[in-house]
Amino acid sequence: MRLWVVVPAYNEAPGIAATLEALAAQADRDFTVVVVDNGSTDGTADVVRGFAGPVGAGPVQVIAEARKGTGAAADSGMRHAISHGATHLARTDADCLPHPDWIARIRAAFGDGLELVAGQLLPRTDEGPLPRRYRWLLVGAVEVAAWFGKFRPANRDPAYLGPYVMAPGCNMAIEAGLYERAGGFPRTAIEELHEDRALVNAVRRLTPAYGLRRDVKVRGSTRRVRAWGMRRTLAWYADHRYRPSIVDIR
Repeated sequence: MRLWVVVPAYNEAPGIAATLEALAAQADRDFTVVVVDNGSTDGTADVVRGFAGPVGAGPVQVIAEARKGTGAAADSGMRHAISHGATHLARTDADCLPHPDWIARIRAAFGDGLELVAGQLLPRTDEGPLPRRYRWLLVGAVEVAAWFGKFRPANRDPAYLGPYVMAPGCNMAIEAGLYERAGGFPRTAIEELHEDRALVNAVRRLTPAYGLRRDVKVRGSTRRVRAWGMRRTLAWYADHRYRPSIVDIR
């Protein structure tokens, strides 16, 4: 298994080192990391190139994607990895902290026969002040969204080979051949489409070998909640019912 981790990044210079440190601290180090610089103007790529020490099996690779969008950047990273020999792909984001056993748990899930692995998303606890109740609300909101997703009309179709599973883009993994057969992440901007949902539904038409693994854990940023408040943040994730003038909160 040749596993690559793809990290799309836009203007993440202040915080991407924490993500790289979390990846460097993985118990299983048999993987390669590529960061996709999505047109950053703050020196994100320079921070990554200057990161001290190996991450996984060696130094972090950096590529550029000029087309703005999480979908476009993630897709470019996935296809770069495949062209360089990746057989399996994982994605996290540049404001996230994978747990130390993240890679090992992903590898185990693939070993159990899954072709797409959806992990559990938890809120970070190391950022700015956020009431503890908000963190619990975020955990609960993710669970409710996953449950509600099973009943959304767009996620229900006789052509699907299995039930809907919510796979956060910042905590998912997929077999490289399946990624290509499914068409990959739509090359879209974050405000246009939930690219993770689109990929999951494309996979559901091809195989039932996907599932949620709660032991595959990533902690995601709470900066949207701190900037927008809980209600607006939840509305944003619910099909972008809240559309702020500035989406890329930093």
